[in-house]
Amino acid sequence: MSSKAKILLVYTGGTIGMSKDFETGALKAFNFGKLIQKIPEIKQLDCEIESISFEHPIDSSNMNPQMWTKIATIIEENYNSYDGFVVLHGSDTMSYSASALSFMLENLSKPVVFTGSQLPIGDLRTDAKENLITAIQIASLQENGKPVITEVCLYFEYKLYRGNRTSKVNAEHFRAFTAPNYPELVESGVHLTLNRHLFLPVNKNAKLIVHKNLDNHVAIIKMFPGMSEIVLASILATKGLRGIILETYGSGNAPTEDWFLNLIEKAIKSGIHIVNVTQCSGGSVNMGQYETSTALKSLGVISGKDITTEAAITKLMYLLGHNIPQNEFKNIFETALRGEIS
Repeated sequence: MSSKAKILLVYTGGTIGMSKDFETGALKAFNFGKLIQKIPEIKQLDCEIESISFEHPIDSSNMNPQMWTKIATIIEENYNSYDGFVVLHGSDTMSYSASALSFMLENLSKPVVFTGSQLPIGDLRTDAKENLITAIQIASLQENGKPVITEVCLYFEYKLYRGNRTSKVNAEHFRAFTAPNYPELVESGVHLTLNRHLFLPVNKNAKLIVHKNLDNHVAIIKMFPGMSEIVLASILATKGLRGIILETYGSGNAPTEDWFLNLIEKAIKSGIHIVNVTQCSGGSVNMGQYETSTALKSLGVISGKDITTEAAITKLMYLLGHNIPQNEFKNIFETALRGEIS
């Protein structure tokens, strides 16, 4: 029996899994069975690596709840055979996927590390090699035969973040992600610096539960000066709509005009859950701090606190899939389930 950690790479699609045909310049999917030929440095890692790919890799712009279920199922089916998982994913929707998987994988006791790249793996200046090598190294960290990391994370450009705390903030720089309201879990330099006090605690005796029922009858509405009553009313009247992420100003502020508050009140009374998140890149909702948010609080709007929009929308899908009673939903959403809010 080998004492080395066993890591499963799960390739869903995205730039990191592409290689360039230098004759035509076209990008094509990379054969991960030949990973060591492309990145011989991987042989220096003290772990065993195997890979599995989506039969039809997708651009992350086409990611959806069905694909999240597919990733979760791959992890579920291989959970007892591997010590950690590295999910290779396009960067555009990676924060959504990492957030969704954090909620879908309850009682996780092994690492699930999302990573990707801004340039293909075969490019001269690619960031793919460093991201992939370090993501694998972090996923294989063990102490006393047990994984060190036991949550869904996202690794990019020398930093490991809690997955459901991240947002993509740059389409061109290698440092494409940030976690605006939570420090990095691990920083990669000459050595790996682990901020252990930030890790989620693990319930060693709890069995993994994989939740696959997500309800995507949801929408995100971003407030802006001049929002039309007709447009907002039309959205809130959408047939089957069950939940809204309302991106408000600053610390949760919104118009105090009667038409706006009346529409919000009517929606909530009809059973639609409305979650208040800030459209600022960092900071927290604090309803009641200003008069412009006091009315939302009194109407029963849910506070997203310092949650990201990506985590908020996926948490909403997750909770709606559980058919939680109306009178309990607010308290549960405002409670941290996977470290997604402070």
